[in-house]
Amino acid sequence: MASQSSSVIFPRVIIIGGGFGGIQLAKNLKNKEVQVLMLDRHNYHTFQPLLYQVATGGLEADSIAFPLRKIFKGQNNFTFRNACVLSVIPERKAIETNIGEFYYDYLVIATGSDSNFFGSKELEHYTMPMKTIPEALNLRSMILQNLEESLIETDPVKKAALLNFVVTGGGPTGVELAGSLAELKRHVLRQDYPELNMDAMNIYLIEGSPVVLGPMSPQSQRSSREFLEEMGVKIMTDMRVSHYDGNKIVLSDGNEIVTKNVLWSAGVKGEVPGGIPLDKIARGNRIKIDEYNLVIGYTDIFAIGDVASMSTTDYPNGHPGVAPVAIQQGQLLAKNLIRIINKEPPVPFKYKDKGSMATIGRNKAVVDIGKIRFQGVFAWFVWMFVHLMSLVGFRNKLVVFVNWVWSYFSYDRGTRLIIRPFNRKSMTEDTQTK
Repeated sequence: MASQSSSVIFPRVIIIGGGFGGIQLAKNLKNKEVQVLMLDRHNYHTFQPLLYQVATGGLEADSIAFPLRKIFKGQNNFTFRNACVLSVIPERKAIETNIGEFYYDYLVIATGSDSNFFGSKELEHYTMPMKTIPEALNLRSMILQNLEESLIETDPVKKAALLNFVVTGGGPTGVELAGSLAELKRHVLRQDYPELNMDAMNIYLIEGSPVVLGPMSPQSQRSSREFLEEMGVKIMTDMRVSHYDGNKIVLSDGNEIVTKNVLWSAGVKGEVPGGIPLDKIARGNRIKIDEYNLVIGYTDIFAIGDVASMSTTDYPNGHPGVAPVAIQQGQLLAKNLIRIINKEPPVPFKYKDKGSMATIGRNKAVVDIGKIRFQGVFAWFVWMFVHLMSLVGFRNKLVVFVNWVWSYFSYDRGTRLIIRPFNRKSMTEDTQTK
């Protein structure tokens, strides 16, 4: 399966990761005089911005995933291998994987990010992250199983723990997840669980900074907070999680909340493969790169997207970990690789910020585009349109659109299924095999 780069006609470009950046790079290398080999531990691309809807029963997992091989159907210079990358060996221009070694002429690390628990093994074990489809399905099962268990629980403290939901992190993921839970409580669970007092279900959003949606405009921050509070979410800013033992969460001010449901979205870190020296790693466990996406100190290893840290005047700590950055870097790197192969000077990367947006719930969203800010119903439709068009595959666009229309008019969600019962051991195994 593996072959030396000297045995091929064209240079081999290996891309680790089938996320937004990796896909864009591979697409833009179509019909170029290179061999493209993509490695990923999954055989599908995940549309991560909608993972929270899978976790809260709004969508099925297969509507936000798309087979990587199908994306590149007909691209003759593309090959895919389903593999876990164990280590990069720069001195041999090789990659060690669970299915053997592969050799490259140019390597692109596009592995994205993973949940950051800031070194706390306790939080890593007991909280529920949501960065992959298996994690989203675990979260959905946990939510539904705890609701079912609350129906038969007679101890008031244990019952409260089953009905208290704590979302950590007030970024777009945390805000959207908290809003989705509030919508679920308001429109769906009251019908599904008529014997349960839904007023006893509490949703908390904990954020370490003074505001939610910190990267967005003050206007969007205020509006999103007002929307969430109107929906019954209890927002606690300037607050951090100190401890959580699976039953009780302790906050930085000493307050405690009994809960079996802590949903972790408080931070991310780059998912760096083994073999990258520590002196190449920047803040947030991201790989240091120059303005051409070249890993500092190398001439044939590049990094793009969430895993890469390009320090510029506008972004001294690296660009934001959002899909447009990865897509734009993938597009430019494809051009630069061909320029480098042809002995031409590469073009430096310049991020074009097209804006930020977040949805809070039905007819509630906030959008920042340049100096334009708007909120409410129109922002919500803009958010839906942008995300719908960004999905990979016509079928997925159609399925998600139909689901959204159905949910809008029926006030219902059709995927409240416990298909894979959640247990802590299975979640740990999922994490170890990622």
